[in-house]
Amino acid sequence: GKFSKSHGIGVFGNDAKTTNIPSEVWRYYLLMNRPEVSDTLFTWADLQAKLNSELLNNLGNFINRVLSFVAKPAGGGYDSIIPDAPNAESHPLTNALAEKTNKWVEQYLEAMEKVKLKQGLKSAMAISSDGNAYLQESQFWRLYKEDPATCAIVMKTSVGVVYLLSCLLEPFMPSFSREVLHQLNMSPDEDLSFCDDKGETAKAKRPWDFVSAGHKIGKPVPLFKELKDEQVEAFRIKFAGSQAERILKEQAEAEAKKVAEKLKGTKLSEGSSKKKQSGGSKSKTAEEVSVAKLDIRVGLIRKAEKHPDADSLYVEEIDVGEEAPRTVVSGLVKFIPLEEMQNRKVCVLCNLKPVAMRGIKSHAMVLAASNEDHTKVELVEPPESAAVGERVTFAGFSGEPEASLNAKSKTWEKLSADLHSNGELVACYKDVPFTTSAGVCKVKTIANGEIR
Repeated sequence: GKFSKSHGIGVFGNDAKTTNIPSEVWRYYLLMNRPEVSDTLFTWADLQAKLNSELLNNLGNFINRVLSFVAKPAGGGYDSIIPDAPNAESHPLTNALAEKTNKWVEQYLEAMEKVKLKQGLKSAMAISSDGNAYLQESQFWRLYKEDPATCAIVMKTSVGVVYLLSCLLEPFMPSFSREVLHQLNMSPDEDLSFCDDKGETAKAKRPWDFVSAGHKIGKPVPLFKELKDEQVEAFRIKFAGSQAERILKEQAEAEAKKVAEKLKGTKLSEGSSKKKQSGGSKSKTAEEVSVAKLDIRVGLIRKAEKHPDADSLYVEEIDVGEEAPRTVVSGLVKFIPLEEMQNRKVCVLCNLKPVAMRGIKSHAMVLAASNEDHTKVELVEPPESAAVGERVTFAGFSGEPEASLNAKSKTWEKLSADLHSNGELVACYKDVPFTTSAGVCKVKTIANGEIR
């Protein structure tokens, strides 16, 4: 929910300590989510996505790949000694990385001068993303045997970028910086300064010169730990609501448990034989359907055109991570121009029964939010870097989706009643965000709209 100090709502410094999530992660999260206006909307799922996809898979992964490879014994690595790399600038891929890095450093310095912290942090993180792409494209693990000279260039340059990141991220995550310097076996005092007397940042153009050949690095250790779904769920329950509410909630839950235990013995008096939900400890009534039954995936619209026999319908080919794209029919013509339907990522409900719409069978449904009088409709958008075909998840609801949603038990109708965009434009089931490995899904401008 929203952070509000006066109401004791939110996760406070004293709480944050009890989570064992390193302070660096909190600092990163809060800086990246700096509210330009409102109270920060905090969700555990968002913290988890930022930690796992940005800190762990981007930053931590880059640094660890580079240093671990350098640390490998000779024959598989460099025995912890930085190799010499003459003529680094003659390697096109390395040159391109240096150009990009230099641009990011300029943006970083400019942002920091204006105290635009979030922008500064984003520029530094972009250097790490580019570093990861550089490692992938160079295929350094193959070069080691096939082209040792180029491999040395790639590794010496990458170690330079690791050092650069430890300097740029120091204002944001000081203990992270210290740890990286420690693994590099470098002292915090020999800071990189980018500006020569004329104030030019030319130095950042030569990352292969940041750490000298022959320098011996320390022992690489992973820098971040993944935050698992079950930890997130435990935190979410522990810290829900205000501090006073938490205590009441614990008491109420103890009561509910007793009642639930009693109920287990008796059949539900409703004449229906609803399946009990697995994970009955979630003090929910036994007949509630879990949102995990929905198979919502990140899809990519490959192409969209107007339905030949219906003015209000589009026909799309959507890649949802299967061998072939699915044909989907959507009534969005009046709301979304055709060109905005091309080549974009969307959230797709994949386990509805296929249904023919004016002669064309639709094999899924694109999720969209609409305002109260249905005059405006907007697509629910996954983050740009979410993987096509990945499942959209909801913290605290785990389990496999149904192969095909049962029309008789009206699963979709029941669950869809609680799908909406919240005040912060985040797509939610009740108050739990639609979450991907790259963060939460959002809509452009419709707050508190229903999602169908």
